[in-house]
Amino acid sequence: MSQRLFAAIGLPDSVCDPLLALQAGLPGASWRPRENLHLTLRFFGDIDERKAEDLEFELGKITAPAFDLTLKGAGWFGRLDPHALWIGAEPDPALLALQAKCERAARRAGIDAETRNFVPHITLAYLRKTPVDALAGFAQALGTFRCDPVRISHFSLYASWLSRGDANIYQPVTRYPLS
Repeated sequence: MSQRLFAAIGLPDSVCDPLLALQAGLPGASWRPRENLHLTLRFFGDIDERKAEDLEFELGKITAPAFDLTLKGAGWFGRLDPHALWIGAEPDPALLALQAKCERAARRAGIDAETRNFVPHITLAYLRKTPVDALAGFAQALGTFRCDPVRISHFSLYASWLSRGDANIYQPVTRYPLS
């Protein structure tokens, strides 16, 4: 049996509330609910139970400092065929180091290396047939968005699965403290 897993930073209400307030007025947007807002550090994909245990063990060995997370700006993935709208996160050195440690933990657990560059972000919406010009205007309007810094004191391993109606459900499996 396999599980779909990812490491992420959950977000407090002080960050989620302003993000939820942005979620309106974009055609083709499927807005992410509060419980799905997070910053993914590393997506591991569908992995078997043995690798999942190894991964949990390796993630548990990570030592990293707590840090302040600041969200600012917006963008989207899929330049000409957009599929996700996001709010960016400042690439704090501690955030980047934590992400790199999650990548190394995955490799030690026997999970293939990530081939995409890490872009720290929170997905606000998945997009379907959203006109690029409407998206560009929306993202430009969000370009000045900025949240006050929030202290991040832990990250988590999450499990993910699809429920009825193609909605993703994310559930924290293990919480890892930051010093």
